[in-house]
Amino acid sequence: MAEFDASPPVALITGSSRGIGAETARLLSRRSGARIVVNYRDKRRRAEKVVADIEAAGGQAMAVQADLTDSRAVGALLDAVAARFGRIDLLILNAAGGMEQGAEPGYALRLNRDAQLSLVDRALPLMPRGARIVFVTSHLAHFHGTLPVIDDYEIVARSKRAGETALRERIPELADRGIDLVLVSGDMIEGTATVLLRDRANPGIVAERRGEAGSLPTVAEFAAAVAQAAVEPHDSGDMIFVGGADYLARAAG
Repeated sequence: MAEFDASPPVALITGSSRGIGAETARLLSRRSGARIVVNYRDKRRRAEKVVADIEAAGGQAMAVQADLTDSRAVGALLDAVAARFGRIDLLILNAAGGMEQGAEPGYALRLNRDAQLSLVDRALPLMPRGARIVFVTSHLAHFHGTLPVIDDYEIVARSKRAGETALRERIPELADRGIDLVLVSGDMIEGTATVLLRDRANPGIVAERRGEAGSLPTVAEFAAAVAQAAVEPHDSGDMIFVGGADYLARAAG
């Protein structure tokens, strides 16, 4: 396990070349001085733009390519973090998928559950006491099995819920290491790739949900909640909900 260091925290944010992950990276750097590792799968130029934005604002960042389902790539990612920063104080599990065209059967579960657990296990030696893991999810995934899910998102919701359950089972082990797990769940987020894919598959679904909820969270609003979850006081296992008050009411009822 890494030793305590009083220098600014190091945040590894998966899937942070665009959208929520990219905005979280910028916010964490600006608000907490965190040194940022921008992980991306294939959007190199976008990842480098996030790094450039952070550095232009006076922060420190690096971009590292890694497909989280590729064991060797994950090893190289962690080696790069260790070489540059020596530790990971904030591990933000933002990357997710399963709706990509041509995705093979089982891919969603490998990414949204298995890859998350593997990354956590392999990152633990770099994480000092007081470190935190943040798992980013959605209301449809968190309430999977309790509330209905539209067919096109079923495989993602089920696999994300499996990832959440598996991570929660690690809380006692993480506590022994002095590491917290905090989770952030959101309603549909305006403008994200997943929401655009869902609206393409089911035209009008976003407008319908917007009408039900009154409004949908923006990328900036949701990223702010993720950034806050990373640095504000929380008990391990806490869940932060962003938008979708009707989900909470239906689940409670």
